[in-house]
Amino acid sequence: MYFPVSGVEVFPLVPPLVAFLISSLTASAGVSGAFLLLPFQVSVLGFTSPAVSPTNLIYNIIAIPGGLARYIREGRMAWPLTWVVVIGTLPGVFVGAWIRIRYLPDPRAFKLFVGLVLLYLGIRLLYETTGRYLKSKEQTRSLEKKFRERVSRVKEESAGRLAAGLPPEAVVKTRSVSLRKIEYDFWGETFSFSTMAVFTLALVVGLIGGIYGIGGGAIISPFVVSVMGLPVYTVAGAALAGTFLTSIAGVTFYHVLEFTAAGASANVAPDWFLGALFGVGGFLGTYFGAYLQKYLPDRVIRGILGALVTFLAVSYVLQYFV
Repeated sequence: MYFPVSGVEVFPLVPPLVAFLISSLTASAGVSGAFLLLPFQVSVLGFTSPAVSPTNLIYNIIAIPGGLARYIREGRMAWPLTWVVVIGTLPGVFVGAWIRIRYLPDPRAFKLFVGLVLLYLGIRLLYETTGRYLKSKEQTRSLEKKFRERVSRVKEESAGRLAAGLPPEAVVKTRSVSLRKIEYDFWGETFSFSTMAVFTLALVVGLIGGIYGIGGGAIISPFVVSVMGLPVYTVAGAALAGTFLTSIAGVTFYHVLEFTAAGASANVAPDWFLGALFGVGGFLGTYFGAYLQKYLPDRVIRGILGALVTFLAVSYVLQYFV
């Protein structure tokens, strides 16, 4: 099937299937999967124009509600974290979109940028699986211990079948919110983070996300888990919600840029049909991934993602110099 907007020709079942497989894994870590979907579009489908960035954001808009609905229903949403991420990311997304069409229209330079972003993510995720990192995170170890004990009990009660995951009491409860610090409780533990630190991080991530064509959860989620010590079980939903809202803003802004001189010459109009096909697969995948998260230890999730992302990053960076 030929997609005239993007110039891509592919069997119509391939986009949703690829999106389902990617998002099933990445949603477990609070990431929509757009950061892996873009390399697929660029390297496999040959979609290299600036329009690939907003097309990737369309995937986010359609895919994320599936997983987000489950996180909300199960009470695993850290809402104060969500809104700080959204408020910080939005301005960065707008600036990033402009940089993409103005300074990075060349596919070769764009792939180098993508490779460097992925390299950071991959190395960060792999480091988080090491014993040295785990020893430095006492609260993470405590939650992991509870997680393993819970899964063991479930296996015994269900004759080896996983009938339930995290217990009903494992919900996020906000303790305090201020411009200086936000605190919340989760499964008997209290966690906190600097409001302004997350806002600044979100601003920078929004800039990168606007260029890349991702909402930013792929960068924010690993950072707040590893550096700020927040549990991935509470960060995942907030990261997906932030990515969803900022993706809507990003697509809207790319459409506005289409009517500018720079946008008209750079081909920035998204391919809605192709993006929608990816989004349908992603919608099912993120819902399944949010369900799957309850049965996968955090270390396994990050290890799989880290290995895959690092491989992609190295290949993209090498392509620029070869």
